[in-house]
Amino acid sequence: MKRKTNQNPTATPQPGQRQSVAKDKGKSTKPVPRETGDYPEVHPVRRAVPGSAVRTIVFLHGGNVGNWSWDPQVLAFGDFRLLTLHLPAFGARSGEAWAGLESAADDVAALIADEVSEGGVHLVGISLGGVIALHVAARHPELVESLLVTGTPVAGVPAAARALSRVQLKLLGSEWYWRFQAGAHGMVDDERELFASHGLQLDARNMRAIRDELDPGGLPANLTHFNAPVLVLAGEKEPKVVQRSFDPLTTLLPQAVIRLVPGMHHQWNIEDPVFFNAVVRRWVVDGVVHGRLIDPAQEKSKAKPSRAASAPQGSAGDSVSS
Repeated sequence: MKRKTNQNPTATPQPGQRQSVAKDKGKSTKPVPRETGDYPEVHPVRRAVPGSAVRTIVFLHGGNVGNWSWDPQVLAFGDFRLLTLHLPAFGARSGEAWAGLESAADDVAALIADEVSEGGVHLVGISLGGVIALHVAARHPELVESLLVTGTPVAGVPAAARALSRVQLKLLGSEWYWRFQAGAHGMVDDERELFASHGLQLDARNMRAIRDELDPGGLPANLTHFNAPVLVLAGEKEPKVVQRSFDPLTTLLPQAVIRLVPGMHHQWNIEDPVFFNAVVRRWVVDGVVHGRLIDPAQEKSKAKPSRAASAPQGSAGDSVSS
């Protein structure tokens, strides 16, 4: 299997180099943000565990960011081999035309096949990366040992939201728009600068093509053939369209565990990397769900009062209209 991109997956800088600092004795230091397309795709194990086999996590970024957004995870998972791909049409590949979800999934599978000689990978995707991860699991299940997706809308987008997204396409060249979106995604510090810089590089034609493919739903065919463990997450504060994807996903993947992430927005791997890393590590290493995550089924049962409790005094058997 051969990747369609000719980008160098091991380009500098090294992981963790979020910014360089120019030092001049007697003067204040000024951070210089790195470029959005120079983050490496392949990260070898930095802290090997004696007697343990090398495990691989593949991180697939969302649709408005690049692979640089996984830097907090690269820093935290030095005991793993990590792949942080440049997805087609983003980051170092922003000049490439979007060829579809299936093509993107095959591209991911090709890099996995090239870099991982034995054993499956733990696949982690956020937003668009989560949709692509589902397509990888459907098309190449033999490569995936476990799957974690978060902020992944696959149930279709309402007409009003579709219309809004088409308006937003006209704003892609506006820096203020990307800075606003960075705040809405819960980004802080230099991530805001990287996010805005990267957004200005995106091709509106690619973004329109991606929206046209995702708006109807984006669920892959043959997903029922994937039998490995699945964890599906949504930030508690992100748009409810993500939570509407829970039912179709559990229909196709009955083994999936569904959870809400308390207090988090869409890009919570940056918003709270410590919590995100803990959730991923518990899932990948121990195969268990982090205790702070919320079971939406239990939340619904708590929020729904009994008929007796909700009825007016003197008519306990009658329902109350809202």
